[in-house]
Amino acid sequence: MGRLVAERLGFTYVDDDIVAWAASKGGVAPGDVADEERRKSLVGRVLEAMASSGSPELGGVHHGTGDGASSEEIRALIVDVVERTAARGDVVIVAHAASHAATPAWNALRVLVTASPETRAARIGAAEGLDETKAARAVSRADADRRDYLKRFYDVAEELPTQYDLVVNTDTLSAEQAADLVSHAASAR
Repeated sequence: MGRLVAERLGFTYVDDDIVAWAASKGGVAPGDVADEERRKSLVGRVLEAMASSGSPELGGVHHGTGDGASSEEIRALIVDVVERTAARGDVVIVAHAASHAATPAWNALRVLVTASPETRAARIGAAEGLDETKAARAVSRADADRRDYLKRFYDVAEELPTQYDLVVNTDTLSAEQAADLVSHAASAR
């Protein structure tokens, strides 16, 4: 859905590039940044593939070998890169709890896209070929990882709908319909 919004608005789409940019800025290995951010979540496979391939999407980012930066330093790098990326404007940042780094001065639209655990489990099960039980566990793990991430990176004890400008429930909306809503709200700002 984030890609659809970026295409409709003519904005840059940013997701896992944040990790590579933070690693480059801090002179640490992308794997170290990714490990700290995701604590071994599913995103890891994608990040490791990006880091090892020298993907041109990263804009020639140098992947340093690092010298064992602390968890706190790595978290600060990620938050700084999210903030700098958001401050440039005309960008859709997916993940990294970017809404919590955005400030009102940037005129950012902070969006939470959600669905019930059952809907999310059905989608994950279909996408990854998981049975109902494994898909439900994956959703539960992802929710726990998100809570942990918000606490570690932004000191958010509880995620609330009021922390966002727009909350989109995709239980009954397609990705296209949700992207239309978000694009319209962003254009109205």
